[in-house]
Amino acid sequence: MDDPPGAEDPAVSLFRDYLRLRTVHPDPDYDGALRFLDRIAEELELPMKKIEVWPDRVVSIMTWEGKNPSLKSILLNSHTDVVPVFQEHWKYDAFSAFKDAEGNIYARGTQDMKCVTIQYIQAIRRLKAEGHRLMRTVHLMFVPDEEVGGHKGMETFVKHPEFQKLNIGFALDEGLANPGEAFTVFYGERNPWWITVHCPGSPGHGSRFVENTAAEKMVSVFINSFLNFREKEKTRLNTSECFTLGDVTTVNMTMVKGGVAYNVIPAEMDVSFDLRIPPTVNLQEFEAQIKQWCKEAGEDITYNCYSLQKHMNQDVTSTEESDPWWSAFSGACKAMNMRLEKEIFPAATDSRFIRAVGIPAIGFSPMNRTPILLHDHNEYLNEQIFLKGISVYERLIPALASVPAFPDEV
Repeated sequence: MDDPPGAEDPAVSLFRDYLRLRTVHPDPDYDGALRFLDRIAEELELPMKKIEVWPDRVVSIMTWEGKNPSLKSILLNSHTDVVPVFQEHWKYDAFSAFKDAEGNIYARGTQDMKCVTIQYIQAIRRLKAEGHRLMRTVHLMFVPDEEVGGHKGMETFVKHPEFQKLNIGFALDEGLANPGEAFTVFYGERNPWWITVHCPGSPGHGSRFVENTAAEKMVSVFINSFLNFREKEKTRLNTSECFTLGDVTTVNMTMVKGGVAYNVIPAEMDVSFDLRIPPTVNLQEFEAQIKQWCKEAGEDITYNCYSLQKHMNQDVTSTEESDPWWSAFSGACKAMNMRLEKEIFPAATDSRFIRAVGIPAIGFSPMNRTPILLHDHNEYLNEQIFLKGISVYERLIPALASVPAFPDEV
């Protein structure tokens, strides 16, 4: 659907233009995104800095300097990449940004998280047009590779000298939609662990009853240990009214490898798991449990935790009303009659790297009355929900940038 010339809100048109950029893995058009952001920076009359943190992986930062640039700054973070699509399952071209008669915009990235990127930009555009000058500096950061773990993006950049120069005091990053009237706010994340269990065993001909095979050991590890634990955690989630997905540990077998032929019993098999562990779990004790499971299945069974996805940091951001950052955030939301639901993020975002270097971060995407469709077929966002989100940030950004100086900032 196309609106009559001039009928569509320019912010919606900009959003749809951004959605049409194919920043999709495995070969995201990051150059196209950089050109798009360069144009925006020029329109906003904001300086743009680009830091290549990895070959062909650039972090871009627009900076709106505050009246007191010595104070700690506010970071508005977003990632430019999106996950792959299976076009045969979509109603419309996943990169056409098609808008239907109800104003639903269909495209990969509508919820995760190109909406938030443009909402940041449009909120800053409005504030500058209205003549605002904020006390604290605000940085708009656009990072690559979040959808593939962030190693060549935020994880590396938080250790870079240019990141330290930003002097960040508080950060906003992505959240999730909420199907109800409330808005979900994430103050922490589960730790992602990717584990591969290696099961050696006795090989032989496929026609025989060979003892102590790799497959038997693999079944023992999966059924007797990981799967039983998985069922217990699922029961905890389903029987508690207080728990959300972020409060329990999820375990999913994601890969199995082994075998060379139908009639050959393999000498070894590997089984891989994706685990997401909430910050309330003692990670050292949990790893000891994994070791015990492997030992019970066989003395020669070993496991390896994929080095890029074994996160040990369990920092969470304060949501106490006595905390100045949270007070500013929640106070601005209350003034807009927004009901907040606080949760642990069930998956992983770049916020975990920000929190790991001691910076408080909130995951928040102002999308209520919206089904959660990130990474799903037919991902969409309604244009009115999108536009309302701009107004939300138009109130939130000045509130956070007006937090009084802390004693160590004076």
